[in-house]
Amino acid sequence: MPRSITAQITGVVAISALIGIVLAAATLMLIFDSPSRSDGPMPRVTRIAQITQLFQAADSPTEMDQLLAVVRRAGLKVERVAISDLVPSEITDRPPLSSWGALRLLASRPGIKLLDDLRYRQGPSSQIITRLDERTALVFDGALEGALWPFFFTPTALLLMIVLVSTLLLSIYAVRWITAPLAAVANAAAAFGRSQLGGSELNRRGPREIIQVTDALNEMRTRISGLLDDRTRMLAAISHDLRTPLTRLRLRSERMNQDGLRTAMQKDLTVVSRMLDDTLEYLRDDARSETVARIDLASFLQTICSDFADVGHTVSYAGPPRLAYACRPRALSRAITNIVENAVKHGRHVTVGLSRKTPDQIEIEVLDDGPGIPSALRNKVFEPFFKADDARSHDNGGFGLGLSIALDIIKRHGGGIEMRPREPSGLQVLLVLPPKHLAT
Repeated sequence: MPRSITAQITGVVAISALIGIVLAAATLMLIFDSPSRSDGPMPRVTRIAQITQLFQAADSPTEMDQLLAVVRRAGLKVERVAISDLVPSEITDRPPLSSWGALRLLASRPGIKLLDDLRYRQGPSSQIITRLDERTALVFDGALEGALWPFFFTPTALLLMIVLVSTLLLSIYAVRWITAPLAAVANAAAAFGRSQLGGSELNRRGPREIIQVTDALNEMRTRISGLLDDRTRMLAAISHDLRTPLTRLRLRSERMNQDGLRTAMQKDLTVVSRMLDDTLEYLRDDARSETVARIDLASFLQTICSDFADVGHTVSYAGPPRLAYACRPRALSRAITNIVENAVKHGRHVTVGLSRKTPDQIEIEVLDDGPGIPSALRNKVFEPFFKADDARSHDNGGFGLGLSIALDIIKRHGGGIEMRPREPSGLQVLLVLPPKHLAT
């Protein structure tokens, strides 16, 4: 089989045209009039010519009458009339266009003279009149059934058959050899970095051009995976190299005699350590490989609220007592914790709500009574390293990665995050999750 799309499409069109011609020919042989059948238009023209020639060869009127009786018994409608009884034909008496081919064939027979400008009043509505001699003529029933088929319907049916077969084969080809491999490539590209199966190698199938795209995608994913592995090893080294001097500085600060200076240094060390943790958490790829587990989301949120309440924050839960959900627990805990932590920094009272308003989504809302965030900055706060210092009243350090980490985790769960103003003051952060986590 040819490997390129152009060669394959050309081959499919050629094969479909050949099959269409064969099928059309077989159909014509089974359905349409055959030249050997006695009721077809061409054999009937032959019989009219033969009968006219027999009448012309008759020796007497008696022999003509006997011949006329035999023809009528054979089922052919014919009458012998005097030419003087014929009248000029009108436009409405002209034969249909589909019969012109048969009439031209009849007129070309030797000894046949058609009187197509005359008609017999007592005869059938459609007439074929042949001249016998100077005084008499034969009037035949001119309805040539099926005469339109060979001149119009047969080519049309043949063309429709070829088009039908071509369309069918091209559709099967498009679905099997083009659409399916392209869909697999698109799904693999979308799943890369979002699920465990996103790193599996694509099968090389389809036309040559699609195989080239597949090879390029596999190679690109291999390079990206290598870069991610290098980044993970680099982050591990940075984490080890930075945490060691920070630990030594913390231990040395404990030995200082000046309480104010020791407290300030420990606070700065805590801020630096937290900034380092946020940066490593943002760059780390471990959350993507976490196993999906089924949890009680209500108890899960209550635990997060209790952790904040234990250190003196006013954080409460509002929602159903139970709600089962499949997710990556550690990653989801990190996302919700970041949002709640951002809320307790700028508000005194924080409420974490859980609801399932529609079958298509689960909503987690975090409400605070802080100063809120201007509408122009609500989308920017999710950008890495963006700090909305003008929107909030305090500066608690950090690189501004908490909300970026939260948004990335929620997106990997198939959801999204929205920020809305709260009256009279405060902010509502709404986490929308699908009812079933689709990650594999």
